[in-house]
Amino acid sequence: MLLVKLRAREGQEAALEKELRALVEPTRAERGCYLYELHHSAEQPGLFLFHEIWASRENHARHLQTAHMQRWVGRQEAVLASREASFWTRMD
Repeated sequence: MLLVKLRAREGQEAALEKELRALVEPTRAERGCYLYELHHSAEQPGLFLFHEIWASRENHARHLQTAHMQRWVGRQEAVLASREASFWTRMD
């Protein structure tokens, strides 16, 4: 599982949300994507979270090379204040 926390630059909250929403549909259609959910903080405007589950790290690596992700990479500096990402392993 991958969790990605993204914070908007001040005044760019709506623009960041629009950019992130544009990633959801094409990512969900990718091979190896089991779950790709976008959440927003109920307490902190401009704070978003992606909850992602991929079949493998290789599938996620391919995801980063897709056209929609490359487009995002080119636009994120204008709207993004910070980004934190971490992979997690389920414990049964």
